[in-house]
Amino acid sequence: MASAAALGIAPMPLRAQTAAPRRGGTFRMAVSDFSSSEQLDPQMNEYRFMMHLQYQLRNCLIEVGPGGVLIPELATEWNPNADLSAWVFKIRPGVEFHNGKTLTAEDVVFSLNLHRGEASISEAKSLMAAITDVSVTAPLEVTVKLEAPNAGFPAILSMINMLIVPADDMNFAAGTGTGGYILETFQPGVRSLVKRNPNYWKEGRAHFDAIEIHCISDINARTTALQTGQIDAMDAVDTTTAPLLAAMPNIKLLQTKGKQHHAFSMNVKDPLFQNADVRLAMKLAIDREAVLTTIQAGYGSIANDQPISVAYAYHNPGLAQHSYDPEQAKFLLNRAGVSGLTVPLHVSELPFTGATNMAQLYAQHAAAAGITINVQREPDDGYWSSIWGQRPMFATRWSGRVNEDAMLTLAYSRQSLGGWNETSWDNEAFNNTLAAARSEVDEVKRKELYWECQRLIWEDGGMVAPIWADLLDATSNKIGHGEIGNDWALDGARCGERWWFTE
Repeated sequence: MASAAALGIAPMPLRAQTAAPRRGGTFRMAVSDFSSSEQLDPQMNEYRFMMHLQYQLRNCLIEVGPGGVLIPELATEWNPNADLSAWVFKIRPGVEFHNGKTLTAEDVVFSLNLHRGEASISEAKSLMAAITDVSVTAPLEVTVKLEAPNAGFPAILSMINMLIVPADDMNFAAGTGTGGYILETFQPGVRSLVKRNPNYWKEGRAHFDAIEIHCISDINARTTALQTGQIDAMDAVDTTTAPLLAAMPNIKLLQTKGKQHHAFSMNVKDPLFQNADVRLAMKLAIDREAVLTTIQAGYGSIANDQPISVAYAYHNPGLAQHSYDPEQAKFLLNRAGVSGLTVPLHVSELPFTGATNMAQLYAQHAAAAGITINVQREPDDGYWSSIWGQRPMFATRWSGRVNEDAMLTLAYSRQSLGGWNETSWDNEAFNNTLAAARSEVDEVKRKELYWECQRLIWEDGGMVAPIWADLLDATSNKIGHGEIGNDWALDGARCGERWWFTE
């Protein structure tokens, strides 16, 4: 049997904290991404507010640690069969749900099956479609069988939707889980309050007595709340004010390089963007260096219109950098039989702070290529449901995913059309290469296949991604923490469990 260690994806032990944590206090945090329609159903965790709250209440089988290391959570170990078409997960003994029920393998099977089948409303449905069976194979053992080999499958079970809940209990609103905190108050799009779980199974975690999450969309209001001590931490710091915050003696700026990219996406099924030459022209019509310095204030790096950054193991370093070339863009438009191209670009500040300014700068750049970009500011409310993926071109943000397969499957594969595949891109060569990559046992060959997936998106895809945006969070100087995770803002959305007060 192939071992997980041989594949480079073996579980690792919990990392030691950099300083001795101190227990106590109420941690107040503010998040910028939320909706009044949110719910505690594990199938639906679209917004950052829900990610934080769910991780406070519930656990997954696997946790993503700093640097993308997979850490045992409710699974103590996982191992594949010889051809990677099945994975066996050993379930941690002696763990209790908030209601006193002991965790069983049956709970795991129920939780994973929430994301499978026609009736599932899960955001992760496309990722779980590869499963043919989930079954209890020993008292504390679950075996997952796949329709094809998948070397990276365990990482999928660390994603936010893969929370473990009690079997046959569809009352998700109660917030029942095995997590470090117990639900007290949940007001969708407003706030939440949780209290520490006195029977939490995980040692060295969940240090606060209570946690409040406050939903504050306005960047100035969030910043003021932190400066005046009304909150202890915030996400999505404005790049223009970040140096000022960093200089304040009572505030810490947390700058983390990761997988996040700010972008404008084209719907390739729309008549405007069906021609690949037009899509490439749009990629060459933006000055990436100007975006990085003017909009991002240097908090990031240049991206190249594909989603796999150097933070991933299989980043392709060999792609020629798309750069600002209005003359070549004009040539491509002429070859496509397009002149005087006019593009409506729909934006809001919800995808990322500065999206409107970045769109207006893009419009200035594109004018030199004979492209007229009409920036249309949309309300934040309803942006994800009514604008994102629904208009010919729109602002977007991707925080990345746990591994290459999850990122590429969710955002670019045929199985995600009508869901997270925001550009409606359906490329036969890409789909075949992606399937081959996840099935490849040889790591060198697997890397080459993922490189080809990136090349196809870079060449033919519908995303204009000029920058990798550093994660910018800020905290009171009273907050202690270990090494910061880089998969999501605020320590992988797990600050509630990982952080503590130093005084």
